[in-house]
Amino acid sequence: MVKLFHLAVLYRHHSKAVSLCSASDLTTFGYFQRNSVQEFMNFSSQILVERCHPASRMSVKEQAYMCHVYVRADSLAAALISDQEYPQRVAHTLLNKILEEFSNKFPPTSWTGEPNSIAFPVLDKYLMDYQNPQEADSLTKIHNELDETKIVLHNTLQAVLERGEKLDDLVVKSEQLSVQSKAFYKTARKTNSCCVIL
Repeated sequence: MVKLFHLAVLYRHHSKAVSLCSASDLTTFGYFQRNSVQEFMNFSSQILVERCHPASRMSVKEQAYMCHVYVRADSLAAALISDQEYPQRVAHTLLNKILEEFSNKFPPTSWTGEPNSIAFPVLDKYLMDYQNPQEADSLTKIHNELDETKIVLHNTLQAVLERGEKLDDLVVKSEQLSVQSKAFYKTARKTNSCCVIL
């Protein structure tokens, strides 16, 4: 099950990270666990941003979860927590998009304010939109469509090859094939059928 749990924008003050805003989907956790899970996700995001060098990315596996972090050269950072099945490329693309949009909307002077002091409702929208990475990310969607096309074409070719007798009848009746091509087909068919018996 592909699941996106948490998105956060943070600012890295030298060695300390401060969460500027965050959004979480905790519906898969028990009601009484949600506060603890929320605190742990915020804590994990801050710790990983503090350990990640500026202008670098990090992906860390913790039990059944993945935490992806991107700290830009200007110390603005984003964190994403998902399950292990969530595509890493989509996660880092989303982190880029969030930071770009955040820095366009809020000037660097506002990044040093109080923790969770900035209202950035776009995070909630991204949290919902990116629950299904194949739908949200166009490259993943195209990749999946190509995979499905390959499977359909492959199955169609197999279906034709499995109808050997009907294919033989078509070759005999064909006016487009020369006598030589028909003879070659019959010889190849006999040769291949003897190999199948072995």
